[in-house]
Amino acid sequence: MAQNTATDARNEKAVVLDRFDEDGFRDDSYTEAVLEKHKREGLELAVVARWVAMAVVGVFLLFVAPWPDVFYYEFILLLLCINGWLIRRVGRVGKSRTELFLIFVDLSLMVVGMIGPNPIAHADWPQAMQFQFGNFQYFFLILAAGTLAYSWRTVIAIGTWTGVMWAAALGISIWFTEPIPGISEAVSGALLDFPGLAEQVDPNRFNVQERIQEIVIFVLVAIVLGLGVRRFNALMRSNASLERERTNLSRYFSPNVVEELSQNDEPLKQIRSHDIAVLFVDIVSFTEFAATRKPEEVIDTLRDFHGLMERAVFSHEGTLDKYLGDGLMATFGTPSPSDHDAQNAMKCVRQMMADVDDWNTKRIAKGQPPLRVGFGAHYGPAVLADIGANRLEFAVVGNTVNVASRLESMTRGLNARLVISDGMRAEVLAEGGDECLDGLQKFTNQDIRGVAEKLTVWAFERPLDHKV
Repeated sequence: MAQNTATDARNEKAVVLDRFDEDGFRDDSYTEAVLEKHKREGLELAVVARWVAMAVVGVFLLFVAPWPDVFYYEFILLLLCINGWLIRRVGRVGKSRTELFLIFVDLSLMVVGMIGPNPIAHADWPQAMQFQFGNFQYFFLILAAGTLAYSWRTVIAIGTWTGVMWAAALGISIWFTEPIPGISEAVSGALLDFPGLAEQVDPNRFNVQERIQEIVIFVLVAIVLGLGVRRFNALMRSNASLERERTNLSRYFSPNVVEELSQNDEPLKQIRSHDIAVLFVDIVSFTEFAATRKPEEVIDTLRDFHGLMERAVFSHEGTLDKYLGDGLMATFGTPSPSDHDAQNAMKCVRQMMADVDDWNTKRIAKGQPPLRVGFGAHYGPAVLADIGANRLEFAVVGNTVNVASRLESMTRGLNARLVISDGMRAEVLAEGGDECLDGLQKFTNQDIRGVAEKLTVWAFERPLDHKV
């Protein structure tokens, strides 16, 4: 029993650890996709930067390097450009041995080009002079380009590998090469009164202390840049997580509510009251439809329907307040009002009706029955605030909501698809949305449950040819 408990604990811990990468950041497909995109863009930029840098260096060498020696160095630059293109091809997020190998090749080409013998050179330079030309500074180009695309560990590895290679090349040169006789003596003889200077400019002298200084400084710069890359990656992962959370919120809340939540600490705490447009949508006789069909078909039908309605609401700056089984409630002017909320609601209804017609046409073509949908809209004052204790919900309450719901119910008795209040129509006209009201007919002295006085309503009378 105890052994099983321990095993379960280890398995649970392993599952938790699997959610984090080797840097301790939360690991998920969304973040990895962002990192992959960043790595790809970084590699593209690194290749372009490398090509530009090598082109500039190549032109520069034409003026400072002797002929024909320069052609060997130009060939090394060409190989570095080609290798950079190969790194771009194989680069990916995570560990890639091929990519690391090509980076190693990069550094090897640099060391060989700077320290190795030039096969087409005519001058016979002392080997120690190869370390005194100041060529080591070109490694900083490779290191800088590496920060555009590689992980922080790779950047530090570039610094470490470069230091080890340069130290190894120095050691091999000291061990296997012989100083050219006569040069050191000639320099000492010319500078008898300046022995320190003679030692410093001796062509056969490797200046080991300066070489060590180069290595130490380069490795320190690589570490600092690597830590900078790590910090940047952490910020990028954090931003990716925030974007993922915002995307997830958008699946449950309307985009305008998500925007309000993301930009303010307590955006909905304050109780407010202003005029809004409220829209109710409902599938007529859906209970009878669902009673004779499989649960899978019922749910698929609702998902298709809700998807159509949701897109229409969001595309007209509306807020999807809630799903109501086979219907929904949407508001326009929440959380903040605008100058065209009623007009947006009517345009939304027009799109919804057109989308439902197209959807029913496709259903008929598949041998499925069409569905009749009722719409009701009202414009008036409402109270807006979040409610709840721990789990908060943005709520819209007031008589305007009740009237809109009753208007949707009236579509059955009036044999209409859409019923709106006279107040809704007046506001649409005030906002300049006359074209949104085409086809509406006036019905006076209508009884609405929950409302004391009789109301004038406007209905869009275009019944479907088929009923559920």
